Amino acid sequence: MSCGCAAAAMSSSDAAAAAARKGRLKQRYDNEFRLVAGCVPYRVKKDDEGNPCSSLGGDPAEVEVLMISTPNRADMVFPKGGWEDDEDVYQAASREVMEEAGVKGVINRAALGHWVFKSKSSQNSTSPRVACKGCIFAMEVTEELESWPEQETHNRRWVSPAEAYQLCRYDWMREALTALLERLSVMEPVAAAAAAATQELTDQPGMYMMLQASSDGAVALC
Repeated sequence: MSCGCAAAAMSSSDAAAAAARKGRLKQRYDNEFRLVAGCVPYRVKKDDEGNPCSSLGGDPAEVEVLMISTPNRADMVFPKGGWEDDEDVYQAASREVMEEAGVKGVINRAALGHWVFKSKSSQNSTSPRVACKGCIFAMEVTEELESWPEQETHNRRWVSPAEAYQLCRYDWMREALTALLERLSVMEPVAAAAAAATQELTDQPGMYMMLQASSDGAVALC
């Protein structure tokens, strides 16, 4: 699947809707794959004058990522959801972040990786469309809303990269986080935490596969 991803940025405010979309009447598919989009929202800590504490490449604690909870789970995820046929992939990713996490920001159009995923619950399904394929992007958050459409089911939480590795539900989420940190040049200080998380945490039961990387990073988000 080509996302047409170029190394550029866009504001997510135009893509944010006032209420969450429901149902899959407009859902996009690529053969058997449900197409989805989402983001790893992040921020760089600022000083009292609103400037970054130091240049990226310094203390990894200066970077925080935003994760959301889901009902009856202790682990957390990055906001994502179905890509619909009346929006481009960047609008879909921005909309999902606003609906689930209540934030807006600037998306970097160079996606973070390529994955497909099929959950264990869908492996015995007779439907031909049970696997996911899509794009996940880095979003620098510029605005946090006081209320958002899915606030009752998704709480948001800013965490350090090391904590995010421990909280991530799936391996592909940790890989997307690694791609973000490498892009921000803060990967080296948290490499040990990433390795520990990979060894200690196993992916939730399911079928997972990483695809060959290319410039238009497509990521499966289920």
